[in-house]
Amino acid sequence: MEGTLFRFHITLLQKQLFKELVSLFGLCLGSLLSLILIGRMLQLRELFLGLDLNALDMATLFVYLSPLFLTLIIPIACMLSVFLAFLRMSTDRELVALKAGGLSLFQLLPAPLLFCLLCGLLNLYISLSGVAWGMGNFRHTIMEIANTRAKIVLQPGVFNQTVPGLTVFARTVDNSSGKLGHVLVEDNSRDETSILILAPRGQLRSDEQRGELVFILHNGKIYRQQEDSVSVLDFNDYTVRLDLGQIFKGVSLGKVKPKELSWSELRSIGPDHPEARRDSNFLRKVHVELQKRWVLPMACLVLGLFAMPLACAFQGLDKQFGILLALGMFLIYYTMLSVGLSTGESGTVPPAVGLWMPNLIFLAVGLFWLDRAERERSLNIMSFILHANLFRKKRAQ
Repeated sequence: MEGTLFRFHITLLQKQLFKELVSLFGLCLGSLLSLILIGRMLQLRELFLGLDLNALDMATLFVYLSPLFLTLIIPIACMLSVFLAFLRMSTDRELVALKAGGLSLFQLLPAPLLFCLLCGLLNLYISLSGVAWGMGNFRHTIMEIANTRAKIVLQPGVFNQTVPGLTVFARTVDNSSGKLGHVLVEDNSRDETSILILAPRGQLRSDEQRGELVFILHNGKIYRQQEDSVSVLDFNDYTVRLDLGQIFKGVSLGKVKPKELSWSELRSIGPDHPEARRDSNFLRKVHVELQKRWVLPMACLVLGLFAMPLACAFQGLDKQFGILLALGMFLIYYTMLSVGLSTGESGTVPPAVGLWMPNLIFLAVGLFWLDRAERERSLNIMSFILHANLFRKKRAQ
């Protein structure tokens, strides 16, 4: 009877702990995501003003950007949730009471382990498919808006100088079909060289893969002036590309990067890929991205285990300082991960070693610290600080 009642109490405790972890996770995730999106909105303010976006367009773009941020935010929120939950329990002496009732720290593991595992699975799903979905739709939406809103494309009879050093003029513009009539393009971006392109007709298209607006001109002339000489060249078809990244600061819509690809697309890239032939670093970036898609989901479990004994060691710490402490620990983790990313892309260290090393180090430290906390041999840092402060004051008297 006593054993059944004890198991019932443990089950009830696990449920309450899991509920607290979920509520803290929702609060941390919402707060961090809001802060990042607000910061991103400030970076993209020129884009929003140029495209004349309404609230629905902005919300849609933020939804598409969210998966990329969530892959990094979810491990932070997971770590903060576990840390704050156990910090509260240790500060309120709940852990002491549970130990006095015969409950060990290891018996509290099922709820946080299940919670961290679910966070890791969510992050894994977003990493393998959600990021590619979000970035693909973000790129497509920006290009679609850029094609349909004349403010960044062309207005008939108006000289467009949105891109520095480039002037585009068309007497007639059909926004529905993209057809242009009597087109003039002046390129002064090159030093000591001026290029003037005249064409009776043209076509406006978009290249989503490269993030560019493309002007295709037909049956025109190119006037090139260099110092005191002028040369004229006839052409049948000529292409002028406008990079949206140059038009709007804060948005990068160049060639599709490995971080924008899905898991299946990354797996299909080999040495024979066209981009790998042009850029020797491209294949290394792909290998780094393949490892990263699994490292960050696993970080949820690793950082969650690390946060439990960390909270026990800082028993009595204020919640505000606790958040700063946990964020500081994650900053250390992310710094190590960034080193692994850079060394993997440069080829100095294999990606499988550089990217997984932070997880292994934090897991080893977390398990060691957890074992020490279970045997009550872990150092209570806050108590040590308080006693050291009291000792200093006594000596000063």
